[in-house]
Parts: sequence; structure tokens; C-alpha cells
Amino acid sequence: MATTVAAATHARAVARQQPAASSFRPAAAAPRLRSSSAVLEQQQRLRVVRVSAAQAQTAAAATEAKEEYYEVTLPKPIGVKFARGNDGGAYIIRSDPKLGNTDPRIEAGDKVVKVSASFGGDVWEALNFGQVIYAIKTRNGDVYMRLKRNFGDMSALQEEETTEAEKLFKMERGGGNYGAGTKEMQERNYIARKEAERERRQLFDDALAKFKKGEVETALIDFENVLALEPKNYLGDDFSRVTQIYRVTQYNIACCYSMLDNTDSGLEALNAALASGFEDYGKVRSDPNLATLRKSPKFKPLLDRYDEPVINEAAIKALKNIFSFGKKDD
Repeated sequence: MATTVAAATHARAVARQQPAASSFRPAAAAPRLRSSSAVLEQQQRLRVVRVSAAQAQTAAAATEAKEEYYEVTLPKPIGVKFARGNDGGAYIIRSDPKLGNTDPRIEAGDKVVKVSASFGGDVWEALNFGQVIYAIKTRNGDVYMRLKRNFGDMSALQEEETTEAEKLFKMERGGGNYGAGTKEMQERNYIARKEAERERRQLFDDALAKFKKGEVETALIDFENVLALEPKNYLGDDFSRVTQIYRVTQYNIACCYSMLDNTDSGLEALNAALASGFEDYGKVRSDPNLATLRKSPKFKPLLDRYDEPVINEAAIKALKNIFSFGKKDD
């Protein structure tokens, strides 16, 4: 009996020294295993990110290596013509020595990425078409340009890629039919045209507001961009080939250049305005914003080409010759 009690007592003592089954949880190691797994996954993700970043840098370097740039410095006048691309940038559309100074490396499709500032030795990043044109026209001295070579690719100046609706429209038109493709194209073109008109009008209003506040240079850049947004193949209700906003914008550009004392560019813009149908000749003769242009000896002959002067000087001279009876003027 004593042995049995002693054995029981010893068993209880041993049991107290050993942890209970409920307090021993092998599963407790699981969180440490999951934590290690998460760390490994995070490390793998970081490695993937590093590899992707390295690949991106390599790809960017390869792209940069493939792209070609060149620099030109041209005395004015320059024999290069520009157009606004789909991205808003300035692209070469013509290089002709007959128009002025140019460089044999310049090709149609090349993009201007940097241009000399109006004054001094600063160089501007080519932000948009209007800014490039403004910089070139107001430049005192030679014009510097850094251009990206596009090897004759003119896609930046072309309309966007043909959609399925456009393809269907062309098929229907070729077959003399009117169907879903034609209707969709008409609706889509109408919406796109109205949106383009709205955006252009907004840009024009912003430019006009800047001009009225005396911010002539920034207004001029916006006006140049408005001009570049003239719709292609436009035909108005009066059979005009240009929009009314084109005529007014050309006139406003002439005012801007006049206020900047750039007579040649101002007269060029004024001539374009008059040639496109701007007919407010009284305003041209009296607008204080054109005061600088009116001082030029080229102003009156330019205006007389479009608006017959009130006093016909040629007729008066002819009459004087008739009544002078061959006498020479003193």
C-alpha cells in the first residue's frame, strides 16, 4: 500500500514537472514559418522590382541609343516650314534653300526638341508648336535648333489610325451604300469636330484674355497654337476656305508682333489676315496696337493691295500731268 501511494505521489510530481498537453502546442511554430515565407516572398518581389527597373533602364538606354538627334544654327531668314503634330509639337514639313537658310540634314518629319530663346544665348525646351514659332520669329540673331531625326516618318502629322468604323465607311462608300458604318462615322466626326471647335475657342479666349492683361508674349504663343489648329479641308457655308477664327487670330498675331516691335513678322501676319478675308480696314488704319506696323514704309502698299485708298494718288498724279501741259514739277 505504501509502495502504491509513493508511486502515485511520484507520478503526480513528475506530472507537475512536465507541461500539460494543452500547453504544448507544436502549431505555435507555424507563425514563425509563415513569417519566414512572407519575408521570402517580399524579397522575391523586391528582386523582381529591381530586375524590372534594370530592364526598364536598359530599354530606355537602348531607345535613346536608337534615337538620333542633331543640331543646326541657321541665320535668318530660315528656309524651313513647320506644322503642328498630333502631340502638339513642331515638326518640319519643308526645307527649301529657295525660302532661306537651311541645312541638308533637315528632313520633313523631324521634330524640334530645343530652340534658341528670343534673346541672348538661352535655349528653350520645345514645349509646343506655338512656342517654337514664337521663338523663331522673335529671335534676334541666328536660330539654333536641336532636332530629333524621324527619317522621313510623317505619321505625327497624319490623322489617327483608321478605326473599324472608318474601314466600314470606306467600304460602304466604295460600294455606293449608306449603312451603319457611314452613320457611325458621321456621328463620330460631328462630335469630334464640335469638341475640337470648343477647345480651340477656349484657347483663343484664353489668349485674348492674356493679351488684354498685357501678357503679349504668352498670348502670342497661344494665338500661334490656335492658328495651327485650323481644320484641314475646311469649307464654310459661304464657301470660305478658312474659319472666321483664323482671320481674327492672324490679325491678333499681327497686333502682338507690332507691340513687340517685330515689324517684319507683324506685316507677314497682317498680310495673311487680309489675304484670308479680314476686311475691317478702318480698324487696321486706326488700331493703336498696329502703330509700329503703320510706321513701316511697307504698310501702306500692303493695305492698298486689299483696300483701295480713299484718295487715288495715281489718278491725282495723272491729272496733274495732264494740266501741267508738259511742264516739269519744281
